Amino acid sequence: MKKILFASTFVLFLLSCKENKPQNKQVIENAIDNAESSVSGSFESYRGDNLIDNTYSELIKNDKSLKLLDDKIIKTQQETGKTLEIYDKIISTSESFYLQARNRAKSITDSLTKQQVEKEIKASADQYNIKIRNVNLLIAQVNKNNTELNNLYTAFKLRKTLTEIEKYQNAHPLKTDSLNQLINRQNKLLEELKKLK
Repeated sequence: MKKILFASTFVLFLLSCKENKPQNKQVIENAIDNAESSVSGSFESYRGDNLIDNTYSELIKNDKSLKLLDDKIIKTQQETGKTLEIYDKIISTSESFYLQARNRAKSITDSLTKQQVEKEIKASADQYNIKIRNVNLLIAQVNKNNTELNNLYTAFKLRKTLTEIEKYQNAHPLKTDSLNQLINRQNKLLEELKKLK
């Protein structure tokens, strides 16, 4: 008897789900207004972590001055990376050489020759450090500027896209009709199930 009761309840549940399928589209339509924001496509096709970048890209498509600014920033970031890579390679090669030279000098068994070579290595390394002191200061300034550029660029993008998500939210106010209707249907079904024993 319990099996028959369970089976009939399950069939009733499936039928009630089937009956609601045509309403699903209406339920979704009742949940939002279908007004469009200027970049709503980026919100509609939302996938993953790129919502801000996608929204900003949509803004760039519609604004030439914004596109020019974005191109300048990207070009500067790329130039910064390439330039620093060249300097880093030269400086790190010299530093690696001096490190290896100091380690190799330790293997010299004649203490007088060893001291003399270590002194020459130190003098050369010190001279090189003096030569590149200004370069290191300039590299530090480039890194500082690049960090500030990235910070300001990120803040700018966030401010620009915040206004767009607010437009999207205003264009898509969530209504409660669909939720209330769904809760009523759920409550009725719950009552039916409670009466069945």
